[in-house]
Amino acid sequence: MRIIIAGGGTGGHVIPALAIAQQLKKQFHAEVLFIGTARGIETRLVPQAGFPLKLIEIGALKNVSLMTRVKTMFDLPLAIAASSRMLSEFDPEVVIGVGGYASGPAMVAAIRRRLPTLAFEPNVVPGFANRMIARWVSAAAVHFEETCHYFPHCKVTGVPVRAAFFDIPAKAGGVPTLLVFGGSQGARAINQAMIESLPGLRAKVPGIHIIHQTGQRDYDRVHAAYQQSGISGEVHKFIDDMPETFGRADLLVCRSGASTVGEITAAGKPAIFVPFPAAADDHQNVNARALESVGAAVVVEESNLGAAYLVETIATLIGDGSRLRAMSEAAKALAHPKAVEEIAEIVRELASHDQTL
Repeated sequence: MRIIIAGGGTGGHVIPALAIAQQLKKQFHAEVLFIGTARGIETRLVPQAGFPLKLIEIGALKNVSLMTRVKTMFDLPLAIAASSRMLSEFDPEVVIGVGGYASGPAMVAAIRRRLPTLAFEPNVVPGFANRMIARWVSAAAVHFEETCHYFPHCKVTGVPVRAAFFDIPAKAGGVPTLLVFGGSQGARAINQAMIESLPGLRAKVPGIHIIHQTGQRDYDRVHAAYQQSGISGEVHKFIDDMPETFGRADLLVCRSGASTVGEITAAGKPAIFVPFPAAADDHQNVNARALESVGAAVVVEESNLGAAYLVETIATLIGDGSRLRAMSEAAKALAHPKAVEEIAEIVRELASHDQTL
């Protein structure tokens, strides 16, 4: 089986794509080629995972300047042509689009060549690339039922998540522990809000322990703030074993990108989401509201991220064991432990020209 996976840009696109590639290689001995751009995280993660990567030149169309949009429109035909040449050379049986800059041109090229195509969409509202090709793809694998409104041939599979997140046992008592993180690079707004909230948290929840991943740029000042506050805390630039750290926490404060949402539902962890307000199509806010609507999370918009409000929200939740258990159960109900296997099966069906889900 020969498969092309196109897209990238952020970890939210690339990490699930790599999980799909690894499953296809393991289950079907598939040969997988990635198509990305030089500006995305795929240039580092894909070669590290041992997969070949070819690059096309294409920019963004959403949330960018007029000059960038004009340049992207001129680049688009060239990117489609370059993708088409890659398809000719590699001769894939299925092309998978995971969203991001490279996804659109490669999927358009595949659709024009009448190749079987699969759109993977982890957000409630599809990103721009997936929205543009939604009606023409052979199939779609999504995380939320609502997303199927955009795709004629759609299956809810969930987001591929490391097995370790599903194996986290429920935390039984002990010190009330809060985990704060903003992705691998950290989130400056969350870091600053936590610095301002430390005195209030020490007063309202005297026994609280906080594990805080700051990212590289804010580490020194956040670490100094914890030392000065006298609160019990661990401050890390990065956390290598996130499943183990999830297991120690009663409550999370974090962004609501698709990969984070998938990990939280897999682990069944209550969360306070602070959506990134500049995310394309406001997808982090929509993701967060989907979990809030079923009682799995509380959403605090960044514009409301004042210390008093954050302290009150954290103190109210972390002191209410029955509510935390209910939130955990609601989150777990949204988990998809077989996501990557189900996506691989869709690919197999498409490759065998049985394009019904």
